[in-house]
Amino acid sequence: MQIGNYTLNNPVILAPMAGITDRPFRQICRELGAGLAVGEMLSSNPSVWATEKSRLRMDHTGETGIRSVQIAGCDPELMAQAAQHNAENGADIIDINMGCPAKKVNKKLAGSALLQDPQLVEQILNKVVNSVSVPVTLKIRTGWSPDNRNGIQIAQIAEQAGVQALAVHGRTRACMFKGEAEFKTIRDIKQNVSIPVIANGDICTAQRALDVINFTGADAIMIGRGAQGNPWLFREINELMQTGKVTSKPSIVEIRDMVLLHVQAMHEFYGNEKGYRTARKHVAWYLKTLAVETDFRREFNAIDSASGQLDSLALFFDNLIN
Repeated sequence: MQIGNYTLNNPVILAPMAGITDRPFRQICRELGAGLAVGEMLSSNPSVWATEKSRLRMDHTGETGIRSVQIAGCDPELMAQAAQHNAENGADIIDINMGCPAKKVNKKLAGSALLQDPQLVEQILNKVVNSVSVPVTLKIRTGWSPDNRNGIQIAQIAEQAGVQALAVHGRTRACMFKGEAEFKTIRDIKQNVSIPVIANGDICTAQRALDVINFTGADAIMIGRGAQGNPWLFREINELMQTGKVTSKPSIVEIRDMVLLHVQAMHEFYGNEKGYRTARKHVAWYLKTLAVETDFRREFNAIDSASGQLDSLALFFDNLIN
């Protein structure tokens, strides 16, 4: 799959998720087969760029692969400035968020709230595309509500503005994350534009990914919540697409090694206290993937040191393996 002048190794992409797709997690997903890993959403408001949260989200030190940075906002001029700032700081691709359904984002008329105003969408896209030399991509939902699925209109505006690829989550803003994603609208969008279309929503297994690709005709699929605690999903999807079967499910030993590596990477990236706090949610997702009945999660969440977390995880997995 091609995005501007960049060629992806495969059509399986990690979705941008605030508070989740930080540098350690992006790197893990790339190593396990993600063709592209999009960074966490960054505000277009320059007054917050110096905060610790934004600084960490902008940190791509030592990252391999194509660096895609997502920006969010509703002011065309500020969005252009944010695009320029991130391009100057190493972003290879600028992704625009018009898909986030969160109330704190939508009340500022950003994220999926913008789908209500196609004219403003057009102004933002034109301003951002014309402000940078790197490719610009866009993430949207199928519309504002089930009665207003204007995804085709937004997609055509994006294509005319020069957007290089479009990711579509198969829900409207009003649906939030409730119910099941629908892919008919994504198929319709794909049939009405010539730019690459990326299908997103409820893709949690390799077979589901293949079914979505076949149904929508999309050029790629984007994995969000399905990768939480299961970054091996990227490897499994690629294997199914290439060979027609999945044989490389992770062993307990591989899961142990990955969890320890991931937790240590979070400690190093965030520092001791924020590192062990951030690690708790990721460990919870890994435990859910393991599907092991245990009180370990409650015990783990009570640990208030980085070294204690690593020692506890090592013991937990040793008991599982032995």
